[in-house]
Formats: sequence, structure tokens, C-alpha cells
Amino acid sequence: MHIVIMAGGRGTRFWPRSRSRTPKQLLNIVGDGTMLRQTFDRVRPLADPSRVWVVTNEEYREAVAHQLPDLPPDHIIAEPLVRSTAPCIGLAALHVHRRAGDEVMAVLSADHWIGDEAAFLRCLMTGAEVARHERTIVTIGIQPTSPETGYGYIQVGTLLGEMDGQRVHRVVRFTEKPDRETAEQFLNGGQHLWNSGIFVWTASTILWHIERLAPELHQGLMEIERALGTADEPGRVRRVYETLPTVSIDYAVMERADQVAVVLGGFGWSDVGSWSAVQPFWERDEHGNAVRGQVIGVDASGMIVESGGKLVALIGVDDLIVIETDDVLLVCRKDRDQDIKRMISELERRGLTEYL
Repeated sequence: MHIVIMAGGRGTRFWPRSRSRTPKQLLNIVGDGTMLRQTFDRVRPLADPSRVWVVTNEEYREAVAHQLPDLPPDHIIAEPLVRSTAPCIGLAALHVHRRAGDEVMAVLSADHWIGDEAAFLRCLMTGAEVARHERTIVTIGIQPTSPETGYGYIQVGTLLGEMDGQRVHRVVRFTEKPDRETAEQFLNGGQHLWNSGIFVWTASTILWHIERLAPELHQGLMEIERALGTADEPGRVRRVYETLPTVSIDYAVMERADQVAVVLGGFGWSDVGSWSAVQPFWERDEHGNAVRGQVIGVDASGMIVESGGKLVALIGVDDLIVIETDDVLLVCRKDRDQDIKRMISELERRGLTEYL
């Protein structure tokens, strides 16, 4: 199988650590090493570097090459513009199909935490078998443990079979991020999984679905395909990307496709989508404070604190996020960390681009 790692996002919810030049996937947020490097190392038992591809933004090409020196330089696919996951995946499918024919490709995000890596790889192999023999779209669903409103959900239907202990079901429908009441119903009903955003299919299968369900995108991809491997490729990609719709693979394909299969993943997963999500992964003291760097608390509990160098002293505070860098100090309630995007917008409005 070929592995495609999507690593083009900016990760603005991890501001001020994540900046335009150093997005989330290029940082050490959880675990040992950057999130991109962890993702690359995680799949090595399934695919050597010659079968791994990284899709990133043009401005991160050098940083990706530096972090992954084993990756062939021509396996870094650089997007000139941000156009969400459908164009990203379509472009990767063109490269895989041109290089390897109609082989299976697994699509991963560069910024996920995986608990049991061996179980994760077994899940991918099961997905590959289904994708190869059934010529269908396969996604990985995660058994929910809480009524999360920041995740999409997958309603499971008929059991299609079991391979190596991995259950495979037909997908009934996808639901985007629900409200709290709906998420609790999904959790209690036992028929829904978290949508991990991990996909497995053959290159021709996903390109066929894009042609049928997102014809405008497919037309642009076919223009790019004709220039792959030629001197015109970089210019053609840029010209076409300026015309492509900004659309996620979930909306463009997954939510409208027929006969989608889901493999139940029991390996422990998080998309680590915000500062509040790091609390289970950082070292915590007896008061539940998750800290990195020099931090001292007096009557402080439930805090998430990262010090970039200064001593951070906490007195009589609870459930805050405090992130200190060389040029920014962020103080935020944990239940408001999604509003960091509003701060980014405010910085842009005031022209304070040096902090972005």
C-alpha cells in the first residue's frame, strides 16, 4: 500500500505556538518528536519511504524535507494554495496512480495521536483488503468515549464481515459536528462512531468518485494530470489550483457516495484539535495541571500551561490555558479555546501579522 500524509494545514487553534511558518504538524505538541515525524515513523512497518507521500503547502516544502530526510524529494507534493482536503487528496491520487498504477492508498492526517500503533496498522491492513477486493471507499471509525461536538460522526449499518479481529460495516450516513444533545444521543445509541478522517481506497476508486460527485474538481485534476512529470507541471498546478473549489473530501465525496465501508478502529485516537485536547497527554501534577516548562502553582488546578522560558507562577486560578512564547502570552479559559480563531481574525484586522 501507498501512504499519503496530509500536512498542509496551519493549525491556528494552537496559536501562539503554531504560526504561519511553523504549523501544528511541524511542532512537538504531544508524544516524542513532531507530529509529522511521528506519523511518518508510525507507518514504516507498512510502507518504506518510497511508498510514502506527503502533501503540504509550498511554503512548508523545505521544512518537510528537513524533518523527513528519508522521504524521496519528489514524494513531497506541494500545493500552491490552500484548497481543503478534496483537492489535496485528488492531487495525491494522480501521483500515486502515475507512479504505481491502481494500488491501494491510505490517507492520513499528519497531526493525529494514535494510542496502540500495532492495532492501528492492523486496521489499515483490513481497510486495504476491503478497498482492494471490493473496489470501494473505506474509512476508519473510532468508538466514541464521550459526546464530543468537535468531531464528525459515522452511523454504522450492516456488518459486512470481520478480518483479523477487525469488524467492517456498511456506512449509513455521515453527520458533521453535532450539538451537545445530538452527540449524547449518538454516544448512548451505540450506532455511531467518530469520523477519524482516515481513508483507504485505490487511486482509481477515489478519482472515479471525484469525477462522479465533484466534476469541477475532477476537470481541474485532469488538466494537472496531463502536465505531471513535465517542465510545465509547477505552472499548470498553480494555474489550475486558482480555479479549484475549496471543499473537503467529506463534503465532496464521503457524504454523497454510495457503498462506503467503515472499519471499527479500537486503537485509541485523538485529532488533538485544540489546546484543551493536550491535557491527557502532558505530564500532570496532583491537581490535574498539565504543564511543560517551569511552572509553579499555588491553589491552582485543571490548568494547561506551557512556558517558553519564563517561570509561570499560578495562584488561585482554575481551568485556564496559559501559553508563553518569546513574543506572545496567551491566557484563555479552557472552554473557550475554539475562540482562538477569533483572535487570529482580530490580529489580521489590526494588521498585526508579525504575530501570525
